[in-house]
Amino acid sequence: MHSQMNMIRCAIVRGGTSKGIFFMENELPGNPKERDRVLLSVFGSPDIRQIDGLGGADVLTSKLAIIAPCRTGEADVDYTFGQVSIEKDFIDYGGSCGNISSAVGGFSIDMGLVRAVEPVTIVRIRLTNTNRILSASVPMINGKAAVEGD
Repeated sequence: MHSQMNMIRCAIVRGGTSKGIFFMENELPGNPKERDRVLLSVFGSPDIRQIDGLGGADVLTSKLAIIAPCRTGEADVDYTFGQVSIEKDFIDYGGSCGNISSAVGGFSIDMGLVRAVEPVTIVRIRLTNTNRILSASVPMINGKAAVEGD
C-alpha cells in the first residue's frame, strides 16, 4: 500500500532551553483525535528515538505550540501547549512550558498575527491550557522579532 505526502507547514523554534514545533491551528485537522494522530506522526512518536519525525528523543525537544488568532478577544493570539510523549501514543495538553511560551510572541509577530511596533511589540497571549493571559514584550529589529536577547 502506498500513501501520498500531506503537507503541513510548521516552524522549529527555540524558546529558552527547549525546542518546539510551532503550528498554525488552521493548518491542522479540526478533529482533535485526527489532529493528535498527525502531530504524533510529525514528531515520530511513540518511539524513544523519534527516528521518523522531528522530535529530538527528549522531553525538552518534544514540545509543540498551536497558534491561532484569539477567539475570545481577550488577547492577540491563542496558544495551546503540548508535551509529546516519546514512549506512549499521547500528547499532554494539561500543563504549560515557560520556555516555549517565551517564543510565542515573536512567532506570532513574524507570522503576521500581530502588527510589529518598533522598538518593542507587546503581544497578549491566551494560554488555552490554563485560560490565562500572558504578556510578551518582544524586541524588534527591522520589523521582525529579535532572536537574541532577554
